[in-house]
Amino acid sequence: MGQSNLTLVLLAVLLISAWGLYMIGKWIYSHSALSKGTDRITRFVTPTATHRQAETDQKADGFINRLVISSREWINNSLSSISSEKLRQKLSSAYWPITDIEFILLRIVAVIFGLFFGWLIFSNLLGGIFLATIMLMVPPMMVDRAIVSRQRKFSNQLLDVLVLIKGAVQAGYGLMQALDLAVKEIPAPASEEFARVIREVRFGISLEGALDNLSNRMENDDLQIVVTAIIINTQVGGNLSNVLESSIDTIRNRMQLLGEIRSLTSYSRFVGNMLSLLPLITGVALFFISRDYFEPVKTSLISQILLGMAFLMVLIGNFWLRRIVKVKV
Repeated sequence: MGQSNLTLVLLAVLLISAWGLYMIGKWIYSHSALSKGTDRITRFVTPTATHRQAETDQKADGFINRLVISSREWINNSLSSISSEKLRQKLSSAYWPITDIEFILLRIVAVIFGLFFGWLIFSNLLGGIFLATIMLMVPPMMVDRAIVSRQRKFSNQLLDVLVLIKGAVQAGYGLMQALDLAVKEIPAPASEEFARVIREVRFGISLEGALDNLSNRMENDDLQIVVTAIIINTQVGGNLSNVLESSIDTIRNRMQLLGEIRSLTSYSRFVGNMLSLLPLITGVALFFISRDYFEPVKTSLISQILLGMAFLMVLIGNFWLRRIVKVKV
């Protein structure tokens, strides 16, 4: 057996061992810190991929569809101990058509493919490790990106939802009836999130708990103001319409202030993005002008390390600039 093949086998054994330790730790943590009753309710009220697929294919009698659904259910039930409540919360916030177990398995497959394809493309074990590391980091980044995009869309719809709920309350509707009206009239993602609130209440969770779950998923300060106001009104009583009107005025003032801040920091955000993209643009231009310029990177370990450090420093710089211009209102 060659030296490179032996190194690859040892690395594969090391990765499998590390992943085994990781799953054992996940299993211990999930069984010690997670309430089984809460987990069971969460799986019912959250429209996971299995539930949505079952609803979509309810009328389908094909053998393939039944086999796929049963296989997914078996995998999710058998490996449920390797997941965590935090991961389920993130996938629930992203509203991805995939379960937490399937997400973990996809990450494992992506890392294995990245390792072998990187080793085959670059003919170097370090290249395989580099590509596998990227494949390990990309899925969580995609989830975070989907969560941010969904939260931004929800934030843009929040004011319209509150105006609709306030009008329904003034017309004599109860709060749950007003929420059900908002689910029917407002497009996604606001309709999907308030539909979750209604499902949680029907499954026995209190209205305060369901609204808190909504606030935790969306991580929106304006929504937190509304949820706090509704909870206080539910506990002490009062005119809910007036409470919603005050919350709407507060949100409008905050949105106006936030728009002014974004306009003042737009130049700084543009400069940060331009400085981050400039090394990449320069590298692509040099590659097309002189293809031999990057030849030492294929053979020199020092060049590979320096290139990786440069890429890391660009990411850190972009992150730091974004933190500087991010002003909370």
